[in-house]
Amino acid sequence: MRIAELAGRRVAIWGFGREGHAVIKALRTRLPTQALTLFCSAAEVDAARAFDAALDIVPGELDAVALARFDVVVKSPGISAYKPALLAAQAHGTQFTSGTALWFGENPDARVIAVTGTKGKSTTSALIAHLSRALGVRTALAGNIGLPLLELLGQRAELWVIELSSFQTGEAGPLELGVVTSLYEEHLDWHGSRERYVADKLKLADAAHTLLVNGQQPGLLERTAAHPHRLKFGTPEGWHVRDGMICRGAQVVFDSAALAAPGLHNALNACAALTALDTLGLDAIAAAPALATFRPLPHRLQPLGEHDGWHWVNDSISTTPLATLAALESLHGRTVTVLVGGHDRGLDWTPFVAAMRSAPAHAIVCMGANGARIEAALREAEIRCPILPVDDLAGAVAEAKAHTPRGGVILLSPGAPSFDQFKDYAERGRRFAALAGFDVAIIGIEGLGVG
Repeated sequence: MRIAELAGRRVAIWGFGREGHAVIKALRTRLPTQALTLFCSAAEVDAARAFDAALDIVPGELDAVALARFDVVVKSPGISAYKPALLAAQAHGTQFTSGTALWFGENPDARVIAVTGTKGKSTTSALIAHLSRALGVRTALAGNIGLPLLELLGQRAELWVIELSSFQTGEAGPLELGVVTSLYEEHLDWHGSRERYVADKLKLADAAHTLLVNGQQPGLLERTAAHPHRLKFGTPEGWHVRDGMICRGAQVVFDSAALAAPGLHNALNACAALTALDTLGLDAIAAAPALATFRPLPHRLQPLGEHDGWHWVNDSISTTPLATLAALESLHGRTVTVLVGGHDRGLDWTPFVAAMRSAPAHAIVCMGANGARIEAALREAEIRCPILPVDDLAGAVAEAKAHTPRGGVILLSPGAPSFDQFKDYAERGRRFAALAGFDVAIIGIEGLGVG
């Protein structure tokens, strides 16, 4: 859908986060006389009026009747496409779209690499942009990584690297290359079931001319086997990791120890990025040395430094148990106390418990809404390390200090969302840094936008 197609129709914007702001600005730029209604929370009404006094604002929960009054509703990504009210309005003819879909409608000829995956999508997206810029390619980095696409409406780039969440994959238009970094269980509250989550995530395959997938995940390979132009990373014939080295086939290219982003999973993210460059005809071998200058993204296995004798690592973006296991793997051989728990989405912690049975952390601090459930599973399995229940993050940091020897690592890798205590993972990560004693602000993501 093009923005011009909204002219003269009954249009509403649903959600007043950053995506909602970007939609309002874009529509005001392209359709300055268009009447717009905003659906937002009661707490956001004053801010919305200050942002755009011409908006017709409808606060509070919505039903199908309210939604069905409109021809088109531009929905923010966090609002589930499976809400009963939305489905009912859709059945009565209301069309739902998004800022992502509108951007693709406005840019049908853009050269796009779209990246998704349960984990690794942000780092892989940022790596692709960093490496392509090292080759002198004017590259845009945007999407779910922290910059809504519509904020870049009208800007030009030779290559667009766009991160898409599972909420957005079905909104992408035709694109040159889709990348799937991994596929695990997540966001079941939005999608309703694991099968629907997987199906929604893999909608990217329908939009992508070429699909690049993690060759180390049999389930992902099985799900994407029918794609006519599927490639793999992480396997010996292509870009992969062997004995700590990043290789292309038999050729050793880069020592993964020189990556500032630690862990085997980040070395695999680098393989995905290098394969993506190769696929587009860019010189991945020439770009590979720039891996050494890539700065790890905040809240993603971010080393904060040493304070009071402990090493502190902020992995607040970890929202699945498998992500927590990957974080622990990256610190293998060190004395690690891990802080787990948060908003309970009902995810299965069995793999985490099984891993702790064979290779326990030094201590495990269980916090937040699902902390008691994680604690019970660990105790039932008779995990051989201290298991420390607390109510909140402040208590978790205090217990970690009390049980971790000097020189050890205190790792925040919750394996759960932050919404039981915080607005988002970034706020949780900043609070962790403050509790650890760091008085420097957590930096934002480098390289967003066009550069």
